[in-house]
Amino acid sequence: MATFVRISALIWADLLAAFAMYVMMTYLTNVWKLSTTHAAGIINIWNGITPALAFGFAFIVDAFMGDFYMLIISSISYSVGLGLLTMSTPAIFGPCKQDDEKCIGHTQKVLFYTALPLIAVGMAGHMVSLAPFLDLQTRNKNERDAEKKKKKENERQKNENENGKENKPGEESEEENKIFLQIPGLIMVMIVIMAGGWLYYDRDPPKGSPLTTTVRVFVATARNFSKPMPNPTDLYNENDTHPTSSLRLFDKAAIKLPEGQQANRWKVCDVREVEDTKIGIRLLPMWLTFIVVGIVLSIGNTYYLEQANHMDRKLGKIKVTIPIFLLFYTTTSSIFARFYSLLTTTTKKYAPPIGIATGMILSVLCCITAAKVETRRLHRIRDHGLLDKPEEKIPMSIFALLPQFMLLAAVDGIANTSITGFFRHQTPESLHKYLIYFTKGVLGLGSMASVLSVYIVGKVSEKNGKRNWFQYTLNQSRLDRYYWVLAALSAVNLVVYVFVALFYKYKETPDGDEDEAEGGEMREDFQERTCCC
Repeated sequence: MATFVRISALIWADLLAAFAMYVMMTYLTNVWKLSTTHAAGIINIWNGITPALAFGFAFIVDAFMGDFYMLIISSISYSVGLGLLTMSTPAIFGPCKQDDEKCIGHTQKVLFYTALPLIAVGMAGHMVSLAPFLDLQTRNKNERDAEKKKKKENERQKNENENGKENKPGEESEEENKIFLQIPGLIMVMIVIMAGGWLYYDRDPPKGSPLTTTVRVFVATARNFSKPMPNPTDLYNENDTHPTSSLRLFDKAAIKLPEGQQANRWKVCDVREVEDTKIGIRLLPMWLTFIVVGIVLSIGNTYYLEQANHMDRKLGKIKVTIPIFLLFYTTTSSIFARFYSLLTTTTKKYAPPIGIATGMILSVLCCITAAKVETRRLHRIRDHGLLDKPEEKIPMSIFALLPQFMLLAAVDGIANTSITGFFRHQTPESLHKYLIYFTKGVLGLGSMASVLSVYIVGKVSEKNGKRNWFQYTLNQSRLDRYYWVLAALSAVNLVVYVFVALFYKYKETPDGDEDEAEGGEMREDFQERTCCC
């Protein structure tokens, strides 16, 4: 129990850090006085880099380091990063103590931009290693408890036969203290708590990463690139796997070495390894269509929050805070994910692709709703002469944003669940551990792509001497038109996705009635038109 408490303390650290980053958008526009697009760009790039780091860290953990040392390194990075983030506020090292732009000096900027990558490293490391490490401690503890119980029972029976005495081991109890400190200090305390069990934790040594196999296939293919296309009899096929007819270029990685030449894992691969790599390559067209979903999701903790920033927050006599939307968003997303999972229990094979399409449809509706609400908000701003008064309260309830937050949460819940399910059904079993990183990685790429989309849309909008849609403040911007562009982009992406999905040959689910196919293939008629290898 003590081990579980020590490690689970880091879960609370993740929650605190997530909360801190959620309110970062409004902090940058209110205190630093950054432009809306500048602040959103910082947040979206950070949100994109974090899952990308997690994917790389998963490889490092499996191949070299193990979960324990990744947790230690990432937790230290977490604490230092959040400490620097706290010190970057005017109240600590600022030339003055007010939360104002004039109190943000060069030192604060250096501390802030140093803190963000350190926090990203910490969050990515926890994303990779915290859950597996906690699971290992719990699983091994249960196994030890079962062994002790069995041994104890055997000794009891033996002692009863010999009229002996039974010895009972003592039980330890640990008192937990609640310490209310600032987030970095609290996380440092949590790291110390976790490190207190350094000598007692169970640790799994690195077992090698399946991603290494993919790299080996590419290396072996490059070595044999000049060789002619091999026949099935020329391939190293230890598991008697049937090679597929598409992407035959990669079959060269499995060409048998000449007799007498020493076997080398980087010169020749098994056909099964080649086929697993082919599956990943065939997933790319589908994978790329998920990026637009990530672009839409990125507006939730950037532009949506900036819309809410100066709206009327009163609910009767109660004044709500913006972070209430984080609770609403998380809860709604979870509800939609569970609801969709219940609806698709009978169609497991096609549930993920249908769910992805559903998420894309909802993303179109979400952007249309957001555009209409923003148009209404801008009308209120013009009617009350607030175009040049970004700090003034807008006479429009913050709860007008609930529909677009709800639709975005539905997109998040259904699309995330479906994309993970799609990868689970279509990727080789050896890569199942990386499913969550595939999902978060592609959505993170969308988050970074949103920065590019804003730049392109802004440049196109100012052609022929017209005014750029993205001005310094949100009141002067035309965010509603950008939402309409995202709605159109999502609609086009939906059509592309449907086209790719119709020509994709799906693997059967493990509990399907039919034999499982090699999987991850495009249909033959599609291959003939698109594949040249």
